[in-house]
Amino acid sequence: MDCDDRPDTPVRFAVPFSAGTAAPRTALPAGACDCHVHLYDGRFPADPAARLRPPDAGVDELRALQRRIGTSRVVLVTPSTYGTDNRCLLEGLAALGAQARGVAVIGGHESDAELLRLHEAGVRGVRLNLSLGVSGTVDSIVPLARRIAPLGWHLQLLMAPDLLAAQGPVLRRLPVPLVFDHFGRIPPALAGRHPAHALLLELLQDGRAWMKLSGGYIVSERHAVDDPALDALAAGYLRAAPERVLWGSDWPHATATAGVQPLPDDALQVDRLADWARQAGDAAATLQRVLVDNPAALYGFAPVPATS
Repeated sequence: MDCDDRPDTPVRFAVPFSAGTAAPRTALPAGACDCHVHLYDGRFPADPAARLRPPDAGVDELRALQRRIGTSRVVLVTPSTYGTDNRCLLEGLAALGAQARGVAVIGGHESDAELLRLHEAGVRGVRLNLSLGVSGTVDSIVPLARRIAPLGWHLQLLMAPDLLAAQGPVLRRLPVPLVFDHFGRIPPALAGRHPAHALLLELLQDGRAWMKLSGGYIVSERHAVDDPALDALAAGYLRAAPERVLWGSDWPHATATAGVQPLPDDALQVDRLADWARQAGDAAATLQRVLVDNPAALYGFAPVPATS
C-alpha cells in the first residue's frame, strides 16, 4: 500500500482529546514515530507557576491514538505543567518500553547518577520551553547543553522568533544537536522574512539541528491544521534538509483543551504531513525518512524489521 490511500471500508476511532473519528487517508510506514506527545496524570502535582493544566491523558489513551493514526513509536516530552518533575514521563516510558523515548526537563544541577537514571529509562534529550515553560531562561541554554553533552543528548528549544534570532551566535557553537519543535515557532507569514527562519534553515542544512513539524495549528494564524499557509513553511523545511525533519502530533493538545485553539483532528494532521511530503518531492521516501529513519537516528530506536 502506498502513502496515499487506505482501504475504502471506513474505520472509526474515538480518541480522547482528538477531533474526528476517521483513520487517516495516508497509510504510514512500519515503525512510524510520533515525536511529540505529552502525558498528564493528576497524581503528579502541577508546578505552581504552570499556565496549562490539562485533564489526565495517559498511556491507554495514547495507544488509542496510535491505533487510529498508524504510529507504533513515540517520543514523550515532559510538559510545561510539571516544571522539572519528570515522574509522569518516566512512568509512561516504563509502560511503553522499547518503542518509546523521552525528552525531559531539568534544572541543570542534577547529579550524574540522576541523569544516568533518566538515560537508562529512555530519555535522549532535554527541553527548554521559553514560551510557556516555568523553568530556565535564555541564559540556561549554554549550561544545559554542556551538562547533557557527555550523554549524547540533544537540546530541544521553543522560543519566540525575535528571541531565537538573537541567539544565533550561541546556538551555532553549542556542543549538542538542537531540536526545534512546533515549526520553530515561525508563523507562516514570517517564513522567508524573519531572520529566525533563515537561522533555522542554516542550522538544519549545516547538520546542527532537527525540526519537528508539530503543532501546525499553534503557529497557524487560523489555528487550523488544514491552513494552506502552512504548506510553504513545512515543505520548505523538508526541501532544505529532509534528513533532519521529524513529525509530532502534540497530542493531547494542551493549548486546545485550555481553549486557546480548537481541538485538532490527528488523522488530518497525518494527511497534512503527506501533503507536505508530496510538495517536497518523493512522498513515500519522505514519509519513510520523517517518520522512521530520522527518529531512529536521533532517538536511537532499533531498526525496523524487514517485511517479506
